[in-house]
Amino acid sequence: MMPLSLVHQGSEVRLMEIQGGERLRKRLADLGLTCGMTIQTISDSGCGPMILKVKDTRLAIGRGMLQQILVEPLDASQESAALLFEGQTL
Repeated sequence: MMPLSLVHQGSEVRLMEIQGGERLRKRLADLGLTCGMTIQTISDSGCGPMILKVKDTRLAIGRGMLQQILVEPLDASQESAALLFEGQTL
């Protein structure tokens, strides 16, 4: 798993865990982000919020929240980034 903030633009990932307090989890659930769902990154300028596609909706999520959202890649191009984040070698 890796923070959503490390995912490249255009990638699809599965939301695995939300770290943080109950308030953050409720806020993200109210926005439609729940564990097990698929998310696609639409836009990532490297600073400022990241634009996500969640079901049929687009959300702008700030960097602080992105760090608290742990995801697993669905495509092979993101797999190496996840392994590096976890401290494993290829």
